[in-house]
Amino acid sequence: MRVAIFHNLPSGGAKRALWGNVRYLSAAGCSIDVFVPSTADEDFLPLRQFANSVTVIPVHPTPFGLAKSAIKHLFPRGLLSLADLEEAQKRIADTINMGEYDIAFIEQDRYTMSPFILKYLTLPHVYFCQQPRRSNEAILKILGKTIDINLIERAWTGYCIPRLDSIDKENASHAKMILSNSCFSSEAILRAYGKNSFVSYLGVDTELFRPLKLEREPYVLSVGSIVPEKGFDFIIRGIGLVDKRIRPSLIIVSNSNRPVYRDYLMRLAAENGVNIEIKILISDLELARLYSKAQLCVYASYLEPFGLVPLEAMACGTPVVAVREGGVRESVVHNVCGLLTDRDERKFAEAVSQLLQDNEKHQHMSCKAIDIVSNFWTCEQAAQRLIQHMRYSIKMQ
Repeated sequence: MRVAIFHNLPSGGAKRALWGNVRYLSAAGCSIDVFVPSTADEDFLPLRQFANSVTVIPVHPTPFGLAKSAIKHLFPRGLLSLADLEEAQKRIADTINMGEYDIAFIEQDRYTMSPFILKYLTLPHVYFCQQPRRSNEAILKILGKTIDINLIERAWTGYCIPRLDSIDKENASHAKMILSNSCFSSEAILRAYGKNSFVSYLGVDTELFRPLKLEREPYVLSVGSIVPEKGFDFIIRGIGLVDKRIRPSLIIVSNSNRPVYRDYLMRLAAENGVNIEIKILISDLELARLYSKAQLCVYASYLEPFGLVPLEAMACGTPVVAVREGGVRESVVHNVCGLLTDRDERKFAEAVSQLLQDNEKHQHMSCKAIDIVSNFWTCEQAAQRLIQHMRYSIKMQ
């Protein structure tokens, strides 16, 4: 199967999932060519090692593009012109359409979510939609108020969001087949776009994330961007309710740093008596070691569509304590490989305390977590699921 891959992703979980899919598509015998605009991050987990070629189309702001963006689009980051970004993706679509590809695999766009390329593809394709834009969710608006921004930035955000929402929906309307990462995400896609989608569960790299048999250290680990929706403030307050005699330290690992929110978390940790360390842009090997040495992985993202973090922890044999929301309910089996709680800080603290003190239960969950990942959640198994969906897409389109 000849596959054209497109993405305009930053570093992070979505790119990691794509890297795993492309790696195992290649191992399964697929012929891969990668196409990206210059705004994509191809330094983090580059795809070139699995591809015949990587084509990068430059995105440069042009006078015409800037003028068109001022009228029709907007400038979401600096002087980036979405009109020029759309033109670059149209060029990529033209190249793919003229190629002898069986199918195109389309990932999301870091600026618009659903990418412009969907409007211009004529060959069979699948669009892997990690999630629709979430700007209308009341909880995100509430969480956004935890960060002080000036009136100009607030006004600009209010102007941009409705236009980006409109672009996202318009682009998604052109997708012939949408894949989602969870049943929760599939429902969100149906609500946002009015379109059906097929669940194609992601997997984790079990060569990297595996039991390292390192001695556990007195900390719990959480991973994610330093933004309010990841729920780190909830975790801090929850850990602050754990008895001081067994209270663990908290390590947060992130691929980005928002200083205003980072400072807020540091102050909150001090107020709640929680020893905290925030690590930015560490290596994959260091992350795997942190998972393996942690007592627990703690996870409290708000309505996370899927969440690779709990699965990475489970692959390392580290039980998870998570809030029972979003896609995490489909991967963490309550009372088997971790504990799921309501979004209540005291209940969360009780779950953390229980696993910190019950060594037998902790060990049992550790073993079950490894088994659950190896039996369903590996990158190889995810790629097999993806291949089945692509073959179905070729047949139906």
